[in-house]
Amino acid sequence: MAPAKKPFLLPANGKKNTLSGSAPSGNLSLGNYIGAIANWGAMQEEYNCYYMVVDLHSITTKQDPKTLRERSLAFYAQYLACGLDPDKNVIFMQSHVAEHAELAWILNCYTPYGDLTRMTQFKDKSALHSKNINAGLFSYPVLMAADILLYDAHVVPVGDDQKQHLELTRDIAMRFNNELGPTFAVPEPMIPKVGGRIMSLLDPTKKMSKSDANPNNTIFLLDEPKAIEKKFKGATTDSGSEIRYADEKPGVSNLLEIHSTLSGRSIADLETHFTGKMYGHLKIETAEVVIEKLRPVREKYKALLDDQT
Repeated sequence: MAPAKKPFLLPANGKKNTLSGSAPSGNLSLGNYIGAIANWGAMQEEYNCYYMVVDLHSITTKQDPKTLRERSLAFYAQYLACGLDPDKNVIFMQSHVAEHAELAWILNCYTPYGDLTRMTQFKDKSALHSKNINAGLFSYPVLMAADILLYDAHVVPVGDDQKQHLELTRDIAMRFNNELGPTFAVPEPMIPKVGGRIMSLLDPTKKMSKSDANPNNTIFLLDEPKAIEKKFKGATTDSGSEIRYADEKPGVSNLLEIHSTLSGRSIADLETHFTGKMYGHLKIETAEVVIEKLRPVREKYKALLDDQT
């Protein structure tokens, strides 16, 4: 299906629009920071950036309203602590803009049922939340499409787990434009330049998640230094001894990826640096790099909470 012909005009400043967000299902993780938020900060000079705390998406699973409000505000503060400038970006709560839900309903009426049944995340999340398989979880990708299309986002940063949803968004936009006339910009995916996928510390075959049932799998941005060091010391490696980046060494590769992304040193340089050293050296040094990188984030977050004016 070809997109409808419309010369989508850029805003007056000539910059393209971009939109992204994260659900307040727990404190932001190192994976969120490396895979998304660090890239968001780098984009704020080049794009018109819209960043959401996606609290409407959160209620597809059971939530305590008071806890959700507290987490949403904490997320907002963590965005700021990570360097997102409110003078250069639009940072907001999804539920505070009623048009998200309104457009989602309209787009639902232009989305074939069959398209939604093919969404793999619905199948995965249904298995995880088998006692609460609701219609909101099923139509979650349509709300995501509404989030994106509402702001005429020209580019959208996506990880591997959201590529299918962005393809659906593009299909919805093109279908709507062809049937009703040029209305929405058709978004293009933006693959993160660095650190696109950080893995779990104990199970490096799966993605690091802020909502993981085992907190030792995840480094949180607000973790204290001692907690970070302890988690890295317990990180899974393998039965070998050579520190190198390879598919058959997912645990070691994950630690090298984290170190490289945050220290700015190449993987090849780190492999040379750790030649002849033990896994323990890699774990401790990676922990030190993470602790120093997150120290100003944690300090700014605490300052923001102390001054909520």
